[in-house]
Formats: sequence, C-alpha cells, structure tokens
Amino acid sequence: MKYRRVRAMARKEFLHIVRDTRSLVMALLVPLFMLILFGYALSLDVDHIPTLVVDLDGTPASRDLRARFEGTPYFDVKGVETSAAAVNSLVDRGTILLAVVIPNGLHRDLSRGARPAIQLLLDGSDSNTASIAINYAQNLIANWAVERLAGRRMAGPVEAQVRVFYNSDLKSRNFLIPGLIAVVLMIIAALLTSLTIAREWENGSMEQLLSTPLRPAEIVLGKLAAYFAVGAVDVVTSVLMGVFVFDVPLRGNLFFLAFSSGVFLFGALSWGILLSAIAKTQLLAFQMGMLSSFLPAFLLSGFMYSIENMPRPIQAVSSIVPARYFIRVLKALYLKGEGLELLWLQVVFLFVYAAVVFALATRKIGHKVA
Repeated sequence: MKYRRVRAMARKEFLHIVRDTRSLVMALLVPLFMLILFGYALSLDVDHIPTLVVDLDGTPASRDLRARFEGTPYFDVKGVETSAAAVNSLVDRGTILLAVVIPNGLHRDLSRGARPAIQLLLDGSDSNTASIAINYAQNLIANWAVERLAGRRMAGPVEAQVRVFYNSDLKSRNFLIPGLIAVVLMIIAALLTSLTIAREWENGSMEQLLSTPLRPAEIVLGKLAAYFAVGAVDVVTSVLMGVFVFDVPLRGNLFFLAFSSGVFLFGALSWGILLSAIAKTQLLAFQMGMLSSFLPAFLLSGFMYSIENMPRPIQAVSSIVPARYFIRVLKALYLKGEGLELLWLQVVFLFVYAAVVFALATRKIGHKVA
C-alpha cells in the first residue's frame, strides 16, 4: 500500500464531492436539518397537561389546592367546574387529559385531621403520559396535604428528599440530543458512502478504476479519507449545536470525544462502502443504506427505547448495532463526564466493528478486481 496512491484517490473523490452540489448539500445541511427537526420536535417531557378541576367543596382549602394546580407548569387548568357531569364529555373530545375531583367535605376532613380523599380521573389512551401525569398530581397533592396537616394530630405522608444526579433539570433534551448526534452521523455516513461505488458502476468508470494499479485497500481508504473529512465537519457541527443551540452540558474530555467519534465514523463509512460494493445501482444502495442504518440506529440502539425492556432475541440483535455503543459513549461524555477508564469496552467494540467492516469492504472490492 502506497500513501501516494491513497492520497490521489482521496483527492479525486474529494473533488467529486465538491463538484457534486447535491452530495455536498446532503453531507453538510441534512445533519443540521435533522438535528433541528428532531431536537425541537422530539421530546419526552410531559408538561402543560390539560386539566379540569371539579371543586365540590368551595372552601378556602379547596381553592388553595386549585391554586397549586394552576401555579405549576406541569398542569394547564382549562377550567373549574362545580359538578362532575362534564368530565366524560371533555375527556371524550380530548379537551382534557386529567380531571381533579375535590370532594365535598374536604375542609371538614382536614379540620378533623382525617385523610382527604381526592379523586383523579385520567384519559389512559396514552399510557405513558397518563402514568406520568398521575405521578405529578399525586406528588402535588401529597405535598399540599403535608402543609395543610402540619401541626395537627395526624401526621402527613413521609416527605422524600430527592437529589438527581447528572441531569438535575430532568430535561429529556439532555438525554436525547447526544443519542441523536450518533443516529444522524450513522445515517449520513452510511448513505454518503453507499452511493459512491454504485455511482461509479452506473457511470461506467468503475471498470477503469479497477484496471489501474490501485489495490482494493487503497481504493477503500482513498474514498473513506474524502468522506471522513466531510463527516468530521458534521461531527463538529453536531457537537457545537448540542452545546450552544440545545444547551446540553458537555462534561467530558473533548479529545476523547473526537477520538471515539473518529472510530465510529470510520466504521459507519466503511459500512457504506461495503453496501456500495455489493449493490451496483444507486437506488438499491440507498435503500440498503437506509434500512441498515436508520432503523437499527433509531430503534435498537437505546436512543429512545430502553434495551433492557426489549425481548431477549431483540437484545441479542442490538448487541451488533454500533450506534448502541457510541450512544452510550456520548451520553456518558455529555452528562456524566466519564472517560476511557469506564468506556473502554464500548470503544473496543467500535474498533472491532470498524476493522471487520473495512476488511469486508476491501475483500469485496478485491473480488471485483479478480
């Protein structure tokens, strides 16, 4: 293998990228668009829950509880009723998700030191949102009851002192953006390189390239070098957007972030080269790249859905998805500030994956030469 040949191949591929406006736009602007779209549209935070308060008591105690629901951003009180007759129709129309029914005699029960019975009615169509909403409401009512019953004969519920590590604001954006960076890079890297050799087959220039003294490894490295430079720009852009646009804290070492991103990017680009060597048409290469990069990276990497909750066979399949390990690295770097001493196993897998896929791509192109 000669460096001069690899450099010439990389220069030729880089000039092609620069001259091909569509490829350049896809390489640089699509990651920005995807980060902005998913970063703002995708959220697991549950707030401003449409709520109806049914006050059957009409006392200072019930009005105080109503004010608690109106004063928190987690609930959006749509109105206050003195009868529960309208609850079913409002839930059916989707106007409210939660109804808080304050019973008659609430003030009397509190005066006697008895436990008040407050009813919560929820629309359980979206079970995840409903379970979070009921937890919010129960905590609010429990804290309110502790204050109202303070100093009386009956002690209120035990108050838990909560301390949250790493993501103290409990913002889902801090959890999603690092994983989203890995998903975007996997998709862009695989799609970009999956078209390069297939395009040469369609244009008829691949036969000429294979007839040159270039070795298969030099062809693959040359093409990877050109797209690696473009991918590095995407990595820098994605990291800067995560920190300065979405305000996600970056607590880890920047050099380790660059190192692990380079290993992951090399493997993703090699996967695209392998797909491009298998498929001789750009359409087939694009479809294979999309199916093998987007779906596994989005669904089987732990980006949104916990791998531990998946069936055993699916967990086994997810163990060969490289985005799973890179997302683990990114989340630990961003939120926890962990380094190589704790993340070495994930980095080793990314190394092995990159080496295996590069070897397969080189072997496949070598068969074309033969």
